[in-house]
Amino acid sequence: MSTSIVPRLARRMIPGAALAVPALAACLLSSPVWAVEAGSTSAAAEGQPAVWTEKEVTFVYQGFTTKYSCDGLRDKMRSVLLDLGAQKKDLKVQQLGCSSASGRPDPFPGVRVKMKVLQPAAGTADDKGPPVAAHWKPVDLKLRDSFITDSGECELVEQIRHKIVPLFATRNVDLKTNCIPHQATATRPTLRLEVLAPDDVQHPAEEPQAAR
Repeated sequence: MSTSIVPRLARRMIPGAALAVPALAACLLSSPVWAVEAGSTSAAAEGQPAVWTEKEVTFVYQGFTTKYSCDGLRDKMRSVLLDLGAQKKDLKVQQLGCSSASGRPDPFPGVRVKMKVLQPAAGTADDKGPPVAAHWKPVDLKLRDSFITDSGECELVEQIRHKIVPLFATRNVDLKTNCIPHQATATRPTLRLEVLAPDDVQHPAEEPQAAR
């Protein structure tokens, strides 16, 4: 019965009205895509009770391609730690084991870090402090503002991924690098992930010019 009604309705439609049918179909087909995108955004921002937890780490950079001065590495690491969610007021980053003068590249520049980071609240006596409202925040870690300089950061990005990122509560960590000693990479190294961020505090990372 339905096969006979549709042709009669189509013949009664005024010229141009038939265009509404494929347009409506296109809208219906595309609506699930919008739902997926909205769902992904809300998933990244979902609530997660957390507590501030003290962390300490000693980080010594060892690379062949790019050399950093001790104060340059200190400033760069401070910016990275803030991007990853370290609490700004308690963050302490000190130079470590430096043998070169200020502003000059050092063979093995290092930093000693004391900080507080958010960890998911367990809801038990093991929590180190009162819970705070937090959410998962997507981060695309950039050590420089341009491809030309950022492509030389490959070794540092890899070392941050393996030595610094585990200190934070993270998920969906995606590292893409192709480090070749003594030469800049053909593609910019990328480190994308989601970190815990407090709902009521926003502290954009400072971006001092790091000397090499």
